[in-house]
Amino acid sequence: MNILNTILLAGFALNLQTGFGFSNETITPAASRTTEYFSLLKDKRIALVGNQTSKIGNVHLLDTLLKSGIKIKKIFCPEHGFRGDNGAGEKIKTTVDEITGIKIISLYGKHFKPRPSDLSDVDIVLFDIQDVGVRFYTYLSTLNYVMEACAENGKKLIVLDRPNPNGFYIAGPVLDLKFKSFVGLHPVPIVYGMTIGEYALMINGEHWLKNGVVCDLKVIPCINYTHKLKYILPDRPSPNLPDMQSVHLYPSLALFEGTCINVGRGTAFPFKVFGHPKLENAGFNYTPVKSIGNSLPLHMDTLCFGMDLRNYPLPDSDCFTLKWLIWAYQNFPDREKFFNIFFLNLSGNNELMNQIKKGFSEEDIRKSWKDEIEKFLVIRKKYLQYP
Repeated sequence: MNILNTILLAGFALNLQTGFGFSNETITPAASRTTEYFSLLKDKRIALVGNQTSKIGNVHLLDTLLKSGIKIKKIFCPEHGFRGDNGAGEKIKTTVDEITGIKIISLYGKHFKPRPSDLSDVDIVLFDIQDVGVRFYTYLSTLNYVMEACAENGKKLIVLDRPNPNGFYIAGPVLDLKFKSFVGLHPVPIVYGMTIGEYALMINGEHWLKNGVVCDLKVIPCINYTHKLKYILPDRPSPNLPDMQSVHLYPSLALFEGTCINVGRGTAFPFKVFGHPKLENAGFNYTPVKSIGNSLPLHMDTLCFGMDLRNYPLPDSDCFTLKWLIWAYQNFPDREKFFNIFFLNLSGNNELMNQIKKGFSEEDIRKSWKDEIEKFLVIRKKYLQYP
């Protein structure tokens, strides 16, 4: 293992010592509330939807379930795989868990939705994945298609809720359904301020599943969580979100994925820096290289110039900003090649790109979201489980 990969693996543990000063000890994620759902699983055939974040303390949920005699027929995993070490967009093969021998079915790529044959020998689907509260983070789409498959095949879904590390604010344009894709299926802002359990209730309640079907859904809630808290994640949710600084910068910097700008993929500090070989007037530079979760990072092995946000002081409320995107566009020497078509899916509309091209200020762009966000807040309020 090279030095960069060692740093990437160690990053989350280091960040837990240098976080917000808020203790997670008072919050109990739903997975730890075994008395609330083990009885529902007894003598049933279970499919687990999970990844490396599906834990009770330091023990994987799968191990706890098996030790308790619960029958796990198969595992479904989202983007990045069951162990969470596949990079963004990397193909994940259906395989077998080396420790338990249980079949693991990938729900990323062409097989994004469980097939009827996948669920034929299952009574209940149990979902436990740590989300980060951002519309284009694809675990939401996995949730949607699991709910849809359960509804269509008459299977019960139990969602074990987890706190949202970006759940303390709401920001960004609401998705126009003309631009729906696997990085955004529903008319919500980029940062929507809900846990994954609340979001599941909203999908059901708003009839957002295909043909308006409704899933037989039960959400097991967390204890002592509120949307005012900045929750510190105990594990990295995906390979390129190694610590809390990256988690809080992600909603803003991920929009660069729809441009020619590298966002630190292939470095020890993904989603904490950004750069491009042609931004030569910027004072910071780095070189992306192949690493864990980054088999082919943008501008690999090429010196990039840009900004270092590792020590950027994040606000206590709204962490989302367009200022770096606007700055990069205005300082890029070949603006016609700055954006790519993927930006429309990430932003969820064609307005944001045009606003930036026309030189709108961030303040004016934010004003254009106001009415749609207010409509969303009315919908959101119906499904909140936490103050």
